[in-house]
Amino acid sequence: MHDADGNCCGHAPVHVHDADGACCGHAHTQGPRHIYVYSPSSAVIDKPAFKRGIARLRAMGHEVEIDADALSRDTRFAGDDATRLAAIHRAAASGADVALISRGGYGLGRLLPQIDYAAVAKAVERGTEFVGFSDFTAFQCALLARTGTRSWAGPALAGDFGAAEGIDDIMLDCFDDLLSGQGEGSGWRMPKEAARADGTPAVPETYIEGATLWGGNLAMIASLVGTPYLPEIKDGILFLEDVGEQPYRIERMLGQLLQAGVLGRQQAVVLGQFTGYKLQSVVQWLRTQIAAPVLTNLPFGHVETKVLLPVGAQVSLSVEGRDALIYWGHTH
Repeated sequence: MHDADGNCCGHAPVHVHDADGACCGHAHTQGPRHIYVYSPSSAVIDKPAFKRGIARLRAMGHEVEIDADALSRDTRFAGDDATRLAAIHRAAASGADVALISRGGYGLGRLLPQIDYAAVAKAVERGTEFVGFSDFTAFQCALLARTGTRSWAGPALAGDFGAAEGIDDIMLDCFDDLLSGQGEGSGWRMPKEAARADGTPAVPETYIEGATLWGGNLAMIASLVGTPYLPEIKDGILFLEDVGEQPYRIERMLGQLLQAGVLGRQQAVVLGQFTGYKLQSVVQWLRTQIAAPVLTNLPFGHVETKVLLPVGAQVSLSVEGRDALIYWGHTH
């Protein structure tokens, strides 16, 4: 495990990025990659960000293919349902190394019954990595539930590669790791927390091996409860994030997952960034409801600095003091 200073703490070395950007020293040797950009959710409103993202990826030497309807619009969506469904299937048929969403927003939930999951799974088997977050969580969960196929929780084109202030270094390093097949894990430091009433640490020393990593946007996962598109993961590691949701709404959605039995089946719950509000009281409540450890401060969510996480992969999790590490080994 690598601590927040990049030092090894005794576990087998893996290629990780810590919350401060420390890398364990592998060279990024990937050549140009074929990246397919498509829009399965909301319409692209920020056209300059879209263009910046395309230009930056091309400046890195990558071949960027833009879906024919990537900039389409139908009310709030990037085209009507049939248009966006066809875009997903074109991404699967593209033969690209990465199928990258232009943005999140809303809309994928409407398409879940019509997606050809077998075609997407075959594309992944051939080497296409589907990457995205936010609304894309619905697609990722459905793909995992229907086929057991892995995808990647990670950046979107416009908001991340097209950010006006530039591309976040840690996010870019993690994306490069995906392209090169070198990424093996992500480490971060949790905040200082008071001990529990019985004197035990808020997050105990933990080691979990061979658990399914899954999760994403909390609102999207809660919306899938009771549908065939929520994976039935037992003894997994569930990671969650959200944006602009007040604490009582976060607690209500966590309560839904709790009462549906989802949280009680996990070996650990890892909370990413919940942008806009402090959630300490919610975290404390959640820790009284489940026996599994509840970790915080994972660098993932609607924030500039986000790691990439393999949704559906077998991973290990270790916690030593405030240092946490999720690692999975090579995925290529």
